[in-house]
Amino acid sequence: MQLVIKKILKEERGNALIFGIGALVILLGVAGFAIDGSLLFMKKSQLQKEANAAVLSGSQELTNTEQKVKDTVQYILNAHKDSSALEKLDIEMGKKVAITLKKSVKLTFASLFGFEKIDVKAHAATGLTTIGKAVGAAPLGIDESIPLEYYKTYLLKVDSSGVTSGNFGVLALSGPGAKTYEQNLRYGYQDELKMNDIIDTQTGNIAGSTRSAINERVIGCSQPPGDYSLRNCSRILLIPVYKPYSFDTNQLKSVKITGFAYFYITDPMSSTDTSIKGVFIKRAGQGSYVEGSKDRGAYSIRLTE
Repeated sequence: MQLVIKKILKEERGNALIFGIGALVILLGVAGFAIDGSLLFMKKSQLQKEANAAVLSGSQELTNTEQKVKDTVQYILNAHKDSSALEKLDIEMGKKVAITLKKSVKLTFASLFGFEKIDVKAHAATGLTTIGKAVGAAPLGIDESIPLEYYKTYLLKVDSSGVTSGNFGVLALSGPGAKTYEQNLRYGYQDELKMNDIIDTQTGNIAGSTRSAINERVIGCSQPPGDYSLRNCSRILLIPVYKPYSFDTNQLKSVKITGFAYFYITDPMSSTDTSIKGVFIKRAGQGSYVEGSKDRGAYSIRLTE
């Protein structure tokens, strides 16, 4: 009888050992796959951020040349040390950029089962939309009835005749006064302007304030003049597009914003100038889309995929 009991106990201990080993293998397997899964998730997230950064930066050049888009995308990938991850790049100038990145990730635990590497992919796409609201606009406005020819020279008048004509308006963005106007022209209006905002026009003699601010902007752009594709050049002004809203006798008193345009200052102002000389350009910059805003060449960028 004792021999039978000892045999049973011995078998139970053996079964327990086998069960324990099996449980340990399962536990290690779950932990291993969790580690590999976390690694894949982390690499996928990182690759997606790179894809987003590449298309967002590349889209800034959609109004310039396709080569600039490609160069910008490549620059971002190089900065992340992932230039080889580029699998596909689709560019539609003036509209969108789409990118697909692929990267092989070396596994740890799964390699024990023959899975050495797994490819992870990330896709991102951006499109251009008209700017309907923005911060940093100049206190100058262009009537929406004026047809714009991009890269053609315009003279934007800043004396009273410009306001009376209804073609070009000096705007009192932070209230009246030459000093306030000059600050907004020099640094940009730091509050948000958006489509359908009603803005008063500026009155009084502001030609001197205009010359001072414009010439400082010209000097402040260290890049050679004439390259409209430059980023962060102080020669470039974001200008509200408007339609007349109210008049007092023959003078335009307030305007209603209907969109935005970009204006590049080509020349400094002389001591007798009452006009700002430059060209309207197409450009992607800071701002947001508002439905119904007029397309005057000022675009914002948004992720679409």
